[in-house]
Amino acid sequence: MTPPSTEPSTDRGWKAHPSAVVDEGARIGDGTSIWHFSHVMPGARIGRRCNLGQNVFVANGTTLGDNVKVQNNVSIYEGVHLEDDVFCGPSMVFTNVMNPRSHVSRKHEYRETRVGRGATLGANCTVVCGNRVGRYAFVGAGSVVSRDVPDFALVMGVPARIAGFMCRCGVRLDLAPKSPAGSATCRECGAVYAWDGAALRESDG
Repeated sequence: MTPPSTEPSTDRGWKAHPSAVVDEGARIGDGTSIWHFSHVMPGARIGRRCNLGQNVFVANGTTLGDNVKVQNNVSIYEGVHLEDDVFCGPSMVFTNVMNPRSHVSRKHEYRETRVGRGATLGANCTVVCGNRVGRYAFVGAGSVVSRDVPDFALVMGVPARIAGFMCRCGVRLDLAPKSPAGSATCRECGAVYAWDGAALRESDG
């Protein structure tokens, strides 16, 4: 008897491990890989060149942009939308109901969560539903996001608070978290950022 293959199967340009379940109706982009024991439900939309690690769940009504990396043991529930280049660390958590009860159905009360392009969600962090994580923001491992996170902000703690700012390449910028007036240049890639009085913006230098 021939043992079952452990190689990912290919279909329409994407691949899934034999133990993964991809329901009919899911839309998956070219170059995407879905690994062991993961489940993608019908109605989920996953972009190109994404990587879903082991034991990942993607619900109906979710969207993942291109080049999204989802590490092991992450569940992406209905109402969650990830833009291009988002990184979800191992065992991080999304929610979609604010006040769940087992005996009360609140499926009509799902709150939307959006994660901006290039953002990083650290291992074991939690993003409470109804909040937005900005572009290239960085959520520290184990943090709990209970309010919107600005673009490029580094947030840490329970609840998560702004602890600094990050370059789009993932290096911390030399800007004070509470009064980030002025500009900063990334020591790694040379990108320049300036505070416009309300938010951090990329600058022409």
